[in-house]
Amino acid sequence: MPLFSAIDRALSSEKEGVTLAIEGGSASGKSTLADRLAQVYGCTVLHMDDFFLRPGQRTAERLAEVGGNVDRERFREEVLYPLSRRETISYRRFDCSSQTVRGPLFLKPTRLTVVEGAYSLHPELSAFYDLSLFLDVPPAVQKERILKRNGEAMAKRFFDEWIPMERVYFEKTDIKKRCGLTVSVE
Repeated sequence: MPLFSAIDRALSSEKEGVTLAIEGGSASGKSTLADRLAQVYGCTVLHMDDFFLRPGQRTAERLAEVGGNVDRERFREEVLYPLSRRETISYRRFDCSSQTVRGPLFLKPTRLTVVEGAYSLHPELSAFYDLSLFLDVPPAVQKERILKRNGEAMAKRFFDEWIPMERVYFEKTDIKKRCGLTVSVE
C-alpha cells in the first residue's frame, strides 16, 4: 500500500517525528486504519471524535461554518501545538453520553503520530501534518457500514445531519485534492 511506503520514507528522514492525518467520510475506515497503523508502528492515535463541540458551542452561526461542528480551536491548542513541539499532549475528550469533556489524558508523542477523523485537515489545521490521506467511500458502501455499525435509529442522524455537513466540508475545502494520498474504499 502506498501509505506504508510514504510513512516508512518519512520515518527514515532526519525529522524527529511524523504526523499523519487520515481524513474521510463517516464509515470510510479511518479508525480501523489508524488502529492497524498503531499495531504496525506502535504509534499514538488521536481521534477527532474527541473534539466534538460541546452543547453551548453548537450555535447556528458555528454550525453554518464549513467544518464548524468540531472544536478545532481546542484541538489545535491541546494537541497540535504541543505535538509540533514534541511535548507531552494533555487533552480533554468529549464524552457523547454526558455531552461534556472528560480528562485530561496525557500522551507522549511517538515517532509516528496519527490523527484520524473528519475535519482533521481543516484548512486551519492542515499545516501541522507531514502526511495526509483521504479515504474515499462510495455512498452505498457508507450507508451499509453505518447501518451495520450504528443501527437504524442512529443512522438517521448520520444521513440527515453529519454526512451532509461532511460533504459540504469536503467540497468547499477541496480536501480530497489537497491530501497527499487518496485510497478508494470498497
